Amino acid sequence: RPSLSAQVPPARWHCRVTVCEGKQNNSRGLSRPMAAAAAQRGLRCLLLRAVFRGQPGIRGCRSGVPARQQQQQQALQVPSASAQEITRRKGFLSEHAAPFSAFLTDQFGRQHNYLRISLTEKCNLRCQYCMPEEGVQLTPKAELLTTQEIITLAGLFVNEGVDKIRLTGGEPLIRPDVVDIIAQLRKLEGLQTIAITSNGINLPRLLPRLKEAGLNAINISLDTLVPAKYEFIARRKGFHKVMEGIHKAIELGYDPVKVNCVVMRGLNEDELVDFVALTEKQPLDVRFIEYMPFDGNKWNFKKMVSYKEMLDTIKQRWPELEKLPCEEASSTAKAYKVPDFQGQVSFITSMSEHFCGSCNRLRITADGNLKVCLFGNSEVSLRDYLRSNATKEELVQIIGAAVGRKKKQHAGMFNISQMKNRPMILIGG
Repeated sequence: RPSLSAQVPPARWHCRVTVCEGKQNNSRGLSRPMAAAAAQRGLRCLLLRAVFRGQPGIRGCRSGVPARQQQQQQALQVPSASAQEITRRKGFLSEHAAPFSAFLTDQFGRQHNYLRISLTEKCNLRCQYCMPEEGVQLTPKAELLTTQEIITLAGLFVNEGVDKIRLTGGEPLIRPDVVDIIAQLRKLEGLQTIAITSNGINLPRLLPRLKEAGLNAINISLDTLVPAKYEFIARRKGFHKVMEGIHKAIELGYDPVKVNCVVMRGLNEDELVDFVALTEKQPLDVRFIEYMPFDGNKWNFKKMVSYKEMLDTIKQRWPELEKLPCEEASSTAKAYKVPDFQGQVSFITSMSEHFCGSCNRLRITADGNLKVCLFGNSEVSLRDYLRSNATKEELVQIIGAAVGRKKKQHAGMFNISQMKNRPMILIGG
């Protein structure tokens, strides 16, 4: 609106973009129409921020400090933490030619272009590290996000710069309309990757349809290669179905097929070498995940096998194991490869060597709450705002406020284990 631009001093415009013909001299490979649209989006974000920042009583997205308090601090000429955070975020954005939504950039310059959406709280397994033995209290169906609400929120995030969405659960493949959800997500312009994390039980039956609908990438959970032990960990049968699902994914051309393995002392740490051996002749990325504390999973430090201990064990068998360069700054995995093996292995070191500094992930739970940190217990109900007929602009402001409050790093494994948080199954991983 013309009235918006009139309220914004030129000094607050910190977004620049180079719009080029084709892909020449364009760091993000944007065509002229795409770059122009992106520039307009970035400008709109900054305009809205400036307007809301200037209204007394409105909490700014960047800091959460009331505007009146900021004005009082400035009047006393005392540099406030919120002012420093705003300056730091503006400086980070101004250094990047291609615009990225200020609403999805936190006070530490982390750009959140990866959204994880939980489709359901239900699961056909009862894995020990994910769900309490007695189960969980499920949210009534009416309080879960509908298909249209999922697509609406996804579109909002993609419009602000998210280019990767991962569908999680519970077990996402037990949701009856999962294929339709993926097909609708595929229509969102700017969304490059649609991924899913599954326990693999329903993959043999559904994967051909999922691929046709537009599924790009897949992670399959498998914590043991021993059928009897699988039943003990998952408290259900299904090992052979999971293996069939992995082979189906390879058959359909997924490369790599990522296999998630949560390593727990006294349970499956003796299988590390066996998992690595799987990568010799198959395009697998076996991802060893440090055991993490969540509500009800009886986490104990003594059960956790650290990344370095796992690495030492594997190097005893393959001393030539080599570390691979990191493909993306925001990657959570430390990747390694045995020379001449087709696949690779990775380590998710959330506990022993956190990667909070490069985190680019946001999560939406099945009941519509936004979590900016997997291990944080702060949540914002986007569902409630959506059902209260909030406008898209208001929703973006709410999301931006939550992102702006994201902390520099999680509290550490010992503090996390004492914090009240959802069980993993109610978060969505």
